[in-house]
Amino acid sequence: MPATQIGCSEDLLAELSAWVRMETPTTDAAAVNRLMDVAEGELARAGAAITRIPGRDGYGDTLIACTPAAAKSDAEKPILVAGHLDTVWSHGTLASMPYAVNGAKAHGPGIYDMKAGSFLAFHAVRSILLQGIRTPRPIVLLLTPDEEVGSPTSRWLIEREAAQAATVLIPEPAGASGACVTARKGVGRFTMRVEGRGSHAGGAFEDGASAIVELSHQIIGLHRMVDIERGITLNAAPIWGGSRPNVIAPDAGCEIDLRVNSAADGVAMEQRLLGLAAKTPGCRVIVEGGMNRPPYTESAAIGSLYAHAQGIAQQVGLALPKQHRGGGSDGNFSAALGIPTLDGLGCPGAGAHASHEHILWGHLAQRAALMAGLLETLD
Repeated sequence: MPATQIGCSEDLLAELSAWVRMETPTTDAAAVNRLMDVAEGELARAGAAITRIPGRDGYGDTLIACTPAAAKSDAEKPILVAGHLDTVWSHGTLASMPYAVNGAKAHGPGIYDMKAGSFLAFHAVRSILLQGIRTPRPIVLLLTPDEEVGSPTSRWLIEREAAQAATVLIPEPAGASGACVTARKGVGRFTMRVEGRGSHAGGAFEDGASAIVELSHQIIGLHRMVDIERGITLNAAPIWGGSRPNVIAPDAGCEIDLRVNSAADGVAMEQRLLGLAAKTPGCRVIVEGGMNRPPYTESAAIGSLYAHAQGIAQQVGLALPKQHRGGGSDGNFSAALGIPTLDGLGCPGAGAHASHEHILWGHLAQRAALMAGLLETLD
């Protein structure tokens, strides 16, 4: 059993509820930073060495909290725990989707994805510091402000810290069965713009070239690129175009979400999308974007890390199945660097990005104990 005293799920939920009641949409740097202030203050009081990197481009700050003896050599490479404090929910969501406990479920915007997981990581590190628990390696806790939009300002920090680490732990939500994650698809994000030729839909129909018609052809083409067996999927949404029923649309467009299982497929699909050309005379197609997160593939080292976690899970009374997920996370970045990465170590629940978002709050203490046990034993 882990030496760290974690406390009970009721107490953890009481503190977590304050995090959930602080709305932290990615697009509001000040709001994210208010929660970052809370985490920083608690970790500093517990004795962590704190580095705070100011945000840029409209995003919040990034917090790095280290236990004593920061990594100086290969023998002292730390364990990196990387979570995020931003959510997809806009200000005011609490009014229509309030924090509430209904039996085994605790509801609220961002509680599952991923305030519960980031809180558990924070709580485990704080408890280790306050209780003076010795760990085989130093611990670096990284809390970021922009994961929900692809980590545009924090990716370099995630990759920098991961490259110096022995192991990376990601407290993204566990699966409904408590499953952790040992592989994820790579993610690409693209924008397609179609330039057509506007004209009067009644008096000059033949003079026009409808960007909407061209976009329709392109979206059907995107759907034909889907290869479920190879793990390649594409989704076009949102879409836009045109102004009025009696105007041939001079412009239209959509965003494209691409998921792939392999780096090679990521390269091939990126080239294919960027090379798309118009099928409708008088129209022009422009595609911009690229792969945002590389695939996270289960390696032998990740398999060994998972087996180690299973042993600790048994000690604290948890089943810990594993799964491969289509969604990306910051674990994609560390795994692509070849650093053993275990993801999905947060709290089980369901409803990420949906109105029924919730955690199974009775698992909080066990999941915190699992995190503490990993930090106490990984060497």
